Amino acid sequence: MTVLKSLSGALLAVTLVAGPAAAQDPTFFRIGTGGAGGTYFPIGGTIANGISSPPGSRACEDGGQCGVPGLIAIAQSTTASVFNNAAVQNGELEAGLAAADVTRSMYLGEGKFEGKPHPNLRVVANLFPEDLHLVMPAGQSIDSLADLKGKRVGIAQAGSGTQVAVLQMLDAWGVNRDNMDEAELNNSQSAERLADGQIDAYFYAAGWPVAAMVQLSSTKGMALHSFTDDDLAKINGIIPAYIPSEIPGGVYEGVDSAVKTPAVSALLNVSSELSEELVYNITKALWNDSTRKMLDNGHAKGKQITPDTALNGIEALGVPLHAGAEKFYREAGLLK
Repeated sequence: MTVLKSLSGALLAVTLVAGPAAAQDPTFFRIGTGGAGGTYFPIGGTIANGISSPPGSRACEDGGQCGVPGLIAIAQSTTASVFNNAAVQNGELEAGLAAADVTRSMYLGEGKFEGKPHPNLRVVANLFPEDLHLVMPAGQSIDSLADLKGKRVGIAQAGSGTQVAVLQMLDAWGVNRDNMDEAELNNSQSAERLADGQIDAYFYAAGWPVAAMVQLSSTKGMALHSFTDDDLAKINGIIPAYIPSEIPGGVYEGVDSAVKTPAVSALLNVSSELSEELVYNITKALWNDSTRKMLDNGHAKGKQITPDTALNGIEALGVPLHAGAEKFYREAGLLK
């Protein structure tokens, strides 16, 4: 195999197993994730470990790695969905985690991406639901998003799918950059600013439990906004990819009741430029027993990443599966 791209940026979440030297050349496979305080980063690291099997590794049957022979997958921390999809389109990353709504808009060149389609985007799998967290100081509450007018609000970092969706939602309640004091921050920065009283609320879409929020809730304390059914229906009408969901009570210390909130699917995307054989082998490794154990024993959302839900919503999304992934799902009987 050949090297897809020269390495750049931080090299993270890679597990190299010592073994005898091999003539086989490594294939480097970079996966764009998100900030360290969110969910994309740990999930991306688990996937990278699961699909890797560097040259010289022990064979799977001998207790070694059970990924793609010769593959070294690397999870890179990024600003998430928009950045990851753009980097996959441009060949700067081989793969990336991204929200379904952002992926559709970028692939088709719609909405914020009007006239700028990203035709190279291809889907490998639907991974897990990302619940929108609207975080406030402990004891604080709002009746609706309209109450954020005039407030200091974290809208997630530029280049994230959360920010794209949140600005659409806020606009429907008459809130925008002109009448709120917005802060473009990642999840960890937002939690720190909220704890210090520098912002009044912040948004972040991620699979629960979110590490930065676990720490915030157990130290300074926090509250989560629970949306009404009517608000959830309104949001779904604005952004169809965001569907009603629920964060169970007890996930975060002090948040004892279930929280109604919109959620969007997180996807694993790759470039159409990657070979069918490579993506077939990566998809196969993603769903093998070894990777299954890693997902089950890692971040809590890992248990929700299953082959039975891998194709949920993909047909309606309008973004094609990669031919290699499609081949695997047909052979596995998951796609007719």
